[in-house]
Amino acid sequence: MASPTIQSFEYEEMPTVTASPSRRVQELLALCSSSIEIGGSQDLESLVTDLVNCLNSLSENVASDASDELENDVIQVLAEILKFVSSPQLDQDVIDALSFELPKVISKFADVSSRCLELVEEIVDRFVEACSPRDMLSILCEALDAARCFLSPSSCSTPLLHGLSKVFISVQRRHYEQLKVAVPVVLNALKDISLETDVQVEHLLDEALRIAISIRDVSSKLKNEEGTKVRCLLGLYVIQITAILSVSIRDKVASCVPLVVQLKPFLIYCGLTHLGLITGNDTEKLMSAVAGDDDDDFISFFPDIKLGASLLFIWAKLSPEVADAALRNDVDELRSNPVKRWQAYGMLKYILSSGDLLWEFKRHTIEFLLDITKGPSSQSNDEQIDCSQYTPSIYAALQAVILVIVYAPDAGLRMKTFEALKRILSDIPAPQRFDVLRALVTNSQSPSMTAILLDLVKYNMSRSSLEATDCATADTHVIELVELVLKPPQGGPPLLPDQSDAVSAALNLYRFALIYESRGEAGKERSREGSEVLSKKNLEKAYKEWLMPLRNVLSCSIANLEGDHGDESSLEVVCHLSRIESVLYRCIELVEEKLKSH
Repeated sequence: MASPTIQSFEYEEMPTVTASPSRRVQELLALCSSSIEIGGSQDLESLVTDLVNCLNSLSENVASDASDELENDVIQVLAEILKFVSSPQLDQDVIDALSFELPKVISKFADVSSRCLELVEEIVDRFVEACSPRDMLSILCEALDAARCFLSPSSCSTPLLHGLSKVFISVQRRHYEQLKVAVPVVLNALKDISLETDVQVEHLLDEALRIAISIRDVSSKLKNEEGTKVRCLLGLYVIQITAILSVSIRDKVASCVPLVVQLKPFLIYCGLTHLGLITGNDTEKLMSAVAGDDDDDFISFFPDIKLGASLLFIWAKLSPEVADAALRNDVDELRSNPVKRWQAYGMLKYILSSGDLLWEFKRHTIEFLLDITKGPSSQSNDEQIDCSQYTPSIYAALQAVILVIVYAPDAGLRMKTFEALKRILSDIPAPQRFDVLRALVTNSQSPSMTAILLDLVKYNMSRSSLEATDCATADTHVIELVELVLKPPQGGPPLLPDQSDAVSAALNLYRFALIYESRGEAGKERSREGSEVLSKKNLEKAYKEWLMPLRNVLSCSIANLEGDHGDESSLEVVCHLSRIESVLYRCIELVEEKLKSH
């Protein structure tokens, strides 16, 4: 019995040069089956390797010349493989050996045509039905990772994702551990699909939802702690795919509302609320449940979890279909509760700072910020609440707001965003507010934005709600901020006219501080000893190190520009510098006057 089989093997090797791809695949599959009959496990491994090489060669030919003839060859090859693995008489060892290698290689053919995609999906499904779920989970995850390098990960990943959705349900034990390995691989594949220039959002969501449904079905079968963990993992998955889906939208946001509505049942199943999402409390609970004490690195597989949570709230604001009945109450809670409002600022920064989202998302986010900051700020009613732990995230949110002001595509959005900037700053208790303003000015890269921020410092100094205990802090910050502009850390006077906006704002702030500190609040004279701005040391420092050097620079700059006769742009700059010079001389007069009184 063995001799004819071996002879057949040797005989069939010879005509491989001229045999059609489907004929060659048919021969190799037949040899795989017969090798088990003679007990040749090594021959089986060798034959599977030959089969993979044959399929890879065909894939390379298709990639270099996508002709109708080659497409037909691929269809015939895939049909032969499907027919072979579907045979009820096929030995389990053979189908197991093929399952380890074929999913990865045949997925390359999924983008050749819709018929090829169907055949690949059927072959993968057959492997899922016939082979160990645990083995297939590892095999399909490895194939998904490999598909990320293909020219069209969208088509190539589709049958593998479909297969995984079935494997999840078939796994019999250690469900959470298996899912924990597979979900990050799935998310990477979905993210790659979302980055394709011609991605179809509907197709992307279909693949994502199929996986979500499978995870939910697994969770519903588990009643113990493992079931809770699987549910938390599902929550993280849904939030992450919301970010992936939103980034993939290339057209109007409203057109995708019907798609996002399909995520709502999963939020309810996982016990997530819109208020918990926008404050970050729900995401923290999910991450704590999934990560554990020794597995914090797992959270790195969900890099956009906070972006997704924020987007889910914005989607709910966009459409009643996505929202729940409590959304209006959530908005009211954010308006009345300063802590939750501060938490929301920290979450919304992920939308405002994203470079991948449509501007429409940022516009809705700014409008939402204006909505929750209506009415009196928490400063007047909740002064005793400690804001220090939220200050870093609020500062980051303000930086993101500034980015919108700088890069917004229209003036209307810039004006709304500037109003949101003022309201958020007013929402911070005075001591932390000046710390945040100082940090924003210090890290500003734009002279125009620096000028805007210095004007906000002046605005906050003039607020009647600023208590006397905060004035010393404001004094110190004014000195630091003015010096930062008029005597830059890198040395020398400021560059003119490049930094003229910032210089003008700094001089106006210093002039205001001199007058403000002289008069005191409500027109009452304040003690000069209690004012940092009016101290002799700081007045002399300002006079010698800021104002006089700046006067020389301004005089030289104006003189040089006035030499460019007839240059209209030079005349505009001269006019601007002359206005700065006027404010400078007023500051010099005030400082000289105050020095005389010491």
